Amino acid sequence: MTATPSRKRRPSWFKRFWAIVRYEMLWNIRKKKFIGIIAAVFVIATLILVLPPVLSRSSGVAIKANPYYAITFGGTGFLFLLFAIGTSVNSISSEFESGSIVPLITKPVSRTMIFLGKLFGAFVILLVSYIVLYGYITIASVVVYGPQKDLQYMPIIVVGSMVSTLIWVSIMFAVGSISKNTIMTVIMAIILFLAFFFAAPLIGEFYGPSPTLNYFPGTGASGTIFVANGTSVGSGTDNIGVNIVNYALYSSANVTYFKTNVTALTSGNASAITTNIVAYTESTAFVAIRSLAIAAGYIASFLAVAWVALKRSQILE
Repeated sequence: MTATPSRKRRPSWFKRFWAIVRYEMLWNIRKKKFIGIIAAVFVIATLILVLPPVLSRSSGVAIKANPYYAITFGGTGFLFLLFAIGTSVNSISSEFESGSIVPLITKPVSRTMIFLGKLFGAFVILLVSYIVLYGYITIASVVVYGPQKDLQYMPIIVVGSMVSTLIWVSIMFAVGSISKNTIMTVIMAIILFLAFFFAAPLIGEFYGPSPTLNYFPGTGASGTIFVANGTSVGSGTDNIGVNIVNYALYSSANVTYFKTNVTALTSGNASAITTNIVAYTESTAFVAIRSLAIAAGYIASFLAVAWVALKRSQILE
């Protein structure tokens, strides 16, 4: 009797999923764009660390020790945008532009698995990048500002920066899935970033630190924690890690928001202009929870849009 050939066993779900993750990670890491952006991020972080002591030395004023510098260095929106561009700007759009989406979907994987694999691949790259970055910042902070305290909270800063960056990652996934164009994805992300970056300070300057600012991606309203030696904080999604650390350190404290004395400004009363007018106050717990919840809402919403757009995309060979 002729033996019946056995059917080839289908790889497990995990093996197929990990193949996509590995594909996504290698695709990103090998690109000069990714290496260039990572280098730019470290240069910017170095400049932020080095400029104060350089300026201090040139002015002849000794720089003050800051034992909390490392745990308050929560990154900036621009750094988050750069990381997002480096890891995910063409995760989906380039697949359509290059036509590589066609052989990819012929594999024994669903579009949902492709979507989740690409997202997890970006997550792993971001996690490793931030661990290295904040390790570097911690060491540099000790050199520049002296011994650092409460370094046990550094993982919270890393996680906070991850969440802040995932907002932009999810936006790029959504735009890339809809437009299928990398240039369009970059342009839309930059336009949104500039809009939030310039709008918040302008609104805060003319209308005061409106709570509405905290519901858009960015720094949010700027407030002060007086029990922390008058530390200035931003209550938006760019400061999630720092806001959580502030709650851990000052759980019973409030963040106070001040507005400009517009009446004195228009009347020319210089002495009254400097008078602080309290706009409102919020607990550090509320600020931390809100910034995290708003970020989670944006991430879930944009990723849902990206997933639906990818599922419904027509792919022509």
